[in-house]
Amino acid sequence: MPPTARPRSAPGAPQPSAARRRLLPSTARTRIIGWVLSLVLVALAAVTFVTWRLLIQVTDERMDEALRFEVEEFAELTEAGTNPRTGLPFRTVDEVIGEAIAYNLARPNEKFLGYVDGGYRTQSRQEPGAPEVLAGDPAFAALVAGVDTPRSGQYDSPAAGEVRYLAIPVALQGDPAHGVIVAAYLADAERAAADNAARLMLGVGGVTLLGAAAAAWLVAGRILRPLRDVAATARTITDTDLSGRIPDEGEADELGDLARTVNAMLDRVESGVVAQRRFVDDAGHELRTPITIVRGHLEVLDPADPQDVRATVALVDDELGRMNRMVSDLLLLARSEQPSFLHVERVDVETLTTEIVEKVEHLGDRRWVLEAAAGVDARLDRQRITQAVVALADNACRHTGPGDRIGLGSQLTGGRLRFWVSDSGPGVAAEDRVRIFERFARGSTAVPRSDGAGLGLSIVRAIAVAHGGNALLDSVPGRGATFTVEIPTITDERHSRRHPAAEGAVGREGGEAP
Repeated sequence: MPPTARPRSAPGAPQPSAARRRLLPSTARTRIIGWVLSLVLVALAAVTFVTWRLLIQVTDERMDEALRFEVEEFAELTEAGTNPRTGLPFRTVDEVIGEAIAYNLARPNEKFLGYVDGGYRTQSRQEPGAPEVLAGDPAFAALVAGVDTPRSGQYDSPAAGEVRYLAIPVALQGDPAHGVIVAAYLADAERAAADNAARLMLGVGGVTLLGAAAAAWLVAGRILRPLRDVAATARTITDTDLSGRIPDEGEADELGDLARTVNAMLDRVESGVVAQRRFVDDAGHELRTPITIVRGHLEVLDPADPQDVRATVALVDDELGRMNRMVSDLLLLARSEQPSFLHVERVDVETLTTEIVEKVEHLGDRRWVLEAAAGVDARLDRQRITQAVVALADNACRHTGPGDRIGLGSQLTGGRLRFWVSDSGPGVAAEDRVRIFERFARGSTAVPRSDGAGLGLSIVRAIAVAHGGNALLDSVPGRGATFTVEIPTITDERHSRRHPAAEGAVGREGGEAP
């Protein structure tokens, strides 16, 4: 099944503003605030519920403890069998119940009731105008008036809600009447304080939730600002302008790392695009000349003239070879800006220098001289350094004649490794030194027989820059030039060897130097 494209809004469709877009549920900021508020809400609900349950538990335990205390007080009152008010023995059960209820002071939401022979007899004093909740409740009287052993329990009153009670039977020797004294708590009323505390916590929690929402909005905006900067930067980047970067405030956190990583990625993308554009521009500019030459000769070619055909074929072959070398050099320059351009390894610099001299001896009939070789091990790309020094030697060979002296060497100075090629040619004019390493640049002293495209020294500099160094030139017109590849390197110095040729004693092809 072919993939379906994601629908896009029409070009003319109105887009929401930035402020409105941040309020939409799909935005990260809104989702973060939603999750924060959900967590805060759950936490407040849990804390409120647990606190309310603890308050209810404490209240219930206090009521049960108060009921047990009433039992102990009643036992103390009736144990002696005398009326504490008159000092005379109790005569009737009714008297015992009356004195017990009068003797015990009822707390708020606490009631004492007395029953004799199954009927209601009396209750503790209550505030004027307060309704008689339990005294006139026949269902409660049927539950407690006839008990013959102490009983505790809960009763659901239609008027007062839950009631926790303790009923104690009362008997007196000489009086056949059966009495019951009841201590009761209006549990729902007693728990009202816990309910009010829970409601207060919910109210405070609601205010806290609003404050948390405002704080989360500000914090989320602060945290997500780098992400908005990423989006804003991405919107400003076009195929013609890749210079936009995310503001980096140097924060040492994940978002700071994100901004720096994206900026580094944009640097690499911009470098790649610039290299690609440069390659296309350079190729289009430089390939136009050989193509024009080939086309011009083909247009005037006389097929009937064998000598003209042979000459034209030779010219076309030469121009195609030059174009091939030019394209290869341009591709090499384009790749030099990529991380995979170098393959660094530990190299014996002295051995590398000697091998390079042996290779360049065949470039031309010159007096090749190994001036010095650094006795160190360094981390570098052997092939690229060889390519750069050989290119410099080839350039020196082009600007010197048979038997002229060309010196090569390497040296470690101040933590920087130098490879150089010096010649005895015409040198480089002062006005050419600034642009000598640019692409397609040619010095004013360029020899007519040079068929290069002017990319050799650019490749040398690209190799040096890829190693973190640079290509240098020291020249005096009329007295030759010295081109140097200088790179920083971590080395393991063993010894320093200076060849006798450095003092002008030995030449590789020309024998002893004069």
